[in-house]
Amino acid sequence: MNSEPVTSAPLTGDPIALDQAFASFDALWSPRIVTTVNDYDVRVTKVEGEHLWHVHDDTDEFFLVLGGELRIGLREPAGERTVTLPQGSVFTVPRGTEHKPSAPGGARILLFEPTGTSTVGDRHEDVPAHVDATTGHALTE
Repeated sequence: MNSEPVTSAPLTGDPIALDQAFASFDALWSPRIVTTVNDYDVRVTKVEGEHLWHVHDDTDEFFLVLGGELRIGLREPAGERTVTLPQGSVFTVPRGTEHKPSAPGGARILLFEPTGTSTVGDRHEDVPAHVDATTGHALTE
C-alpha cells in the first residue's frame, strides 16, 4: 500500500459528484483537483470578489462556469476589455494574456490546466493573504 499523500484525484474509480466536491470545501480561489486527463488537472473552485492580474506564459487557461457569473478582465494588444461568462459558458484565456477573474456575486467554476500550473500564473500582482496560490489541492470527500 502506498503511504504517500494523494496529490491529485485517481484516474479510475467512482464517478465524482461535483455538488459533493464543492460541498467539501469553503475556501475561495483555492481549486480542488477532481480528476486528471493525461497531463491536465480538472479543477473546481469557488470564487467571489476579485482575484489578481496574472499571466500564464506557457499555457492557455480554460474556464467553465458551473454556477453564478464570472468576469474576466483582459489586457490585450488592442486594449483592455472584460468578458462576462454566465452560468454554462466557457472561455479560454490564451497563453501570455494578462487577465483578472472576478465574481462580484460569487461563482463556481471548473478549470482545465496542465498539472502543476500555479493559480496565479508565472507573473502576477502581489498575492493577497486570502488567496491560496497553489497548484490545486487534492479533493477530500
